[in-house]
Amino acid sequence: MSEFKTIEFLSDEKLIVDPYGYIAERRAQCPMNRDSDQGLVAALGYDAALAVYRDAEGFSACNGTAEPFLELPFKPEGDDITEQIRRHRDEMPFGDYMSTLDPPHHTQVRGLLSRLMTPHRLKENEEFMRALAERQLDMFVADSRCDFFRQYAQPFSLLVIADLLGVPEEDHDAFCGSLDFQLAQMSESQSIPHNPLQFYEDRFIAYIEERRREPRGDVLTSLAQGTYPDGSLPELMDVVRLAVFLFAAGQETTTKLLTFALKNIAESSDLQQRLRDDPSLIPAFLEETLRLETPIKSHFRLASKTAAVAGVRVQAGTPIMLLPGAANRDPGKFENPDEFQVDRPNVREHLAFGRGIHSCPGAPLARVEGRVSIERVLARMKDIKISEKHHGPAAARRYTYDPTFLLRGLKDLHLEFTPA
Repeated sequence: MSEFKTIEFLSDEKLIVDPYGYIAERRAQCPMNRDSDQGLVAALGYDAALAVYRDAEGFSACNGTAEPFLELPFKPEGDDITEQIRRHRDEMPFGDYMSTLDPPHHTQVRGLLSRLMTPHRLKENEEFMRALAERQLDMFVADSRCDFFRQYAQPFSLLVIADLLGVPEEDHDAFCGSLDFQLAQMSESQSIPHNPLQFYEDRFIAYIEERRREPRGDVLTSLAQGTYPDGSLPELMDVVRLAVFLFAAGQETTTKLLTFALKNIAESSDLQQRLRDDPSLIPAFLEETLRLETPIKSHFRLASKTAAVAGVRVQAGTPIMLLPGAANRDPGKFENPDEFQVDRPNVREHLAFGRGIHSCPGAPLARVEGRVSIERVLARMKDIKISEKHHGPAAARRYTYDPTFLLRGLKDLHLEFTPA
């Protein structure tokens, strides 16, 4: 098995900008690469990643967002550490969040989403998105230039998820400011404190407690009064952490999707015109954008049982580093994987939203946000180009990428265009 150097992968500036050659070399040697220094295994192949995603019994999500340098609060013993994980779960970062839960608790908590992700609620949210997209574009279209990341993608994504969750409008600015601060801290330290989302927890505790005392007939009331499938009322913190998880995760990943989508459009006049001529291609365009530039850089599993993946023995207690962007460029799954193909026939098989019980619950929302945004941008902005002043000429582009180990995305995207 070849050696995957996690510290090199996460800290080398060249690999932050373009990690795909590094990944391809190591995947060609073995789809499961061990990092002996960090004691983890990186799943670089599509089939290897899919096997881990689908085996919730053999691979716990308890360390899902806390690696790569997490010290377990226990010493793994034997070929089945399921009981050890259960006893020590509360000692691990994000231990009570949906993204780190295992069945049966995960099944219960995910069931609460049925109160939010109803067809009626998503339709209402889409109507809000269209009006919001117009308002955001009104703020800069007349200028013929913008930083699309900060002037559209970031505020749009924040306000969409805030609307879905029913966050009061007067709290929107505070939510956005706190998330920016936490991400800046993570970028500097390449680590996560035990609970970096305490600010949001405190806000949602107040919201949910108030709605349980005094129902208002709003979205937060629906969330506060949601019950498990057996009819029991969830613990307050189960509801709070579900809301916080959706807010933080939904905002960040969609912001990055929208920014990469506009980068692709601005870099190719032919693609831009093709989407204008045939808007029905926009959903497939977004899927290929997700495949080629996956917003989730890495997340993790802990082998709860000794198993073999892609012919490699993985001992119970071994952290598995899942790299969806690596799986999505596996040539064994996607032909010419480094090329953008808007009509790629198997594009919906990408792993940008994961697979298995932890597949992204906000995927339908993100897809609608993307479709609505691209439709309105193309209607309001013509001849969209990358600003050479900020990003250099076509032959020597300069883009700045988020350096965190969890996320891959641009930190800014300066565009020039003609108002429609």
